[in-house]
Amino acid sequence: MCCSPDASQLNGRTEPPVASNQDKLHSVSKQAVARAVDDLAFLSPIEDIIDDARNGRMFILVDDEERENEGDLVVPAQMATPDAINFMAKYGRGLICLALTAKRSEELGLKLMGQKNQSRHQTAFTVSIEAREGVTTGISAPDRARTVSVAIDPERGADDIDSPGHVFPLVARDGGVLVRTGHTEASVDIARLAGLNPSGVICEIMNEDGTMARLNDLIPFAQFHGLKIGSIADLIAYRLRHDRIVERIAETTLHSRFGGEFELYVYVNKIGRAEHVALVKGDITTPGPVMVRMHAANLFDVLGDLDKGRTGELEAAMQMIAREGRGVVVVIRELHPTVVSEQVAVRNARARGEPVKRLPELRDYGVGAQILLDLGVHEMVLLSNTKRTIVGLDGYGLKIVRQRPINGE
Repeated sequence: MCCSPDASQLNGRTEPPVASNQDKLHSVSKQAVARAVDDLAFLSPIEDIIDDARNGRMFILVDDEERENEGDLVVPAQMATPDAINFMAKYGRGLICLALTAKRSEELGLKLMGQKNQSRHQTAFTVSIEAREGVTTGISAPDRARTVSVAIDPERGADDIDSPGHVFPLVARDGGVLVRTGHTEASVDIARLAGLNPSGVICEIMNEDGTMARLNDLIPFAQFHGLKIGSIADLIAYRLRHDRIVERIAETTLHSRFGGEFELYVYVNKIGRAEHVALVKGDITTPGPVMVRMHAANLFDVLGDLDKGRTGELEAAMQMIAREGRGVVVVIRELHPTVVSEQVAVRNARARGEPVKRLPELRDYGVGAQILLDLGVHEMVLLSNTKRTIVGLDGYGLKIVRQRPINGE
């Protein structure tokens, strides 16, 4: 394992800020923070985050506001010096964890902390660990850095680790952020993309009063400490642009009562093994934008539901494309265990007049984008009754020329 960089990676911030520095930390105006949040100016390109990781510099990763909406300090485990661990303990204040691949966790013989994981986001904690040799109490920054070093060393194994200890391993899901959009998977993905050992040390960032730091807190924190902020959403988009995860596996001709004849193509997501469908009408390889409907499969489509918020959208989109004589419907299937109950909850909320915000996840847009590219689509007229901006489509070479409402012109 290569040597870790010194504390200069933390821009010299190795001591707690004094009172004047605390004032500086909070000197960013609320208006400036709000502007940064609105225009995403606080986010660094994921390429810059990967470059920082490659060079041993710590960074912050934020997840979606609909998930935990938290920021974690992250450093590749290969670069986790005592100074880096100490920085996390002083300024991050959260639990310092070691994100590992499932393969490495198995090699170390680590058992999950709970055999039935009932945590909100299915965070896969194993039993805590300690290096068997080279540590004293185990809790000091040098001791925890030593434990991390031993745990990720391919020449070491289960005999070199004791449990319990003061380092808390987390097992990343195979497939990374394309399967689970957590900080665990993100830290492992970034280390791998940086050409390093696929592991990361992460620590949630807490405010001085013990509350979780949210975006409005993280921006001045990052500015004061000279750290970049990256988003897991951007990492997902980056991987979807660079990793081909769909494969066409079957095709047939469909004679539908919703618009007549379509060519039906079946695609498989090579990571989750979910199968998705593309319905193609006419010659979509000719110049000009193609009419496209991106549709999340829903049980109520099959049942002929007359819910006003969704009445026959799939059928109507197919009929519109049939009248146009040219277009594509991409049907994305959601396979997680609670999909039907979630659809019922959304339907009931809509019936009560409550706001509903349940859009397909970014990774599903990425799967759909890869399917469209395989079909030769580059410019599209998006069929949707919801005005939306899909960030990152240009990274796939796709462009939405305009949007048309379904059942409308």
